[in-house]
Amino acid sequence: QVQLVESGGGLVQAGGSLRLSCAASGRTFSSLNMGWFRQAPGKEREFVAAIRWSGGSTVYVDSVKGRFTISRDNAKNTVYLQMNSLQPVDTAVYYCAADRRRFVLTPSRDKTLYNNWGQGTQVTVSS
Repeated sequence: QVQLVESGGGLVQAGGSLRLSCAASGRTFSSLNMGWFRQAPGKEREFVAAIRWSGGSTVYVDSVKGRFTISRDNAKNTVYLQMNSLQPVDTAVYYCAADRRRFVLTPSRDKTLYNNWGQGTQVTVSS
């Protein structure tokens, strides 16, 4: 089990950037794939990006490819989401989550495989 705390959200103009952080507690962080998800008002929570436990493999939803970058620092028990060229459609609460399985090679887009979630951080992009 890991506990996750997101930070770094805020209000930004279209075209701007934000860097989200997710700090994890627990000794298993470095063995877990990590994901970022987001939920806009009235919509289901959707996958954004995920990264392998070792950091060697990443996957993104098509709508953020080339704009967002997920990374991790296992020494700091932290995963990041660098978001550039933000658009109003990116407005949502962003959540980080930990895969419930350990040492999985392929990061998953399936939110049902993630069983540890942070409280979320609000990202608002104005036009």
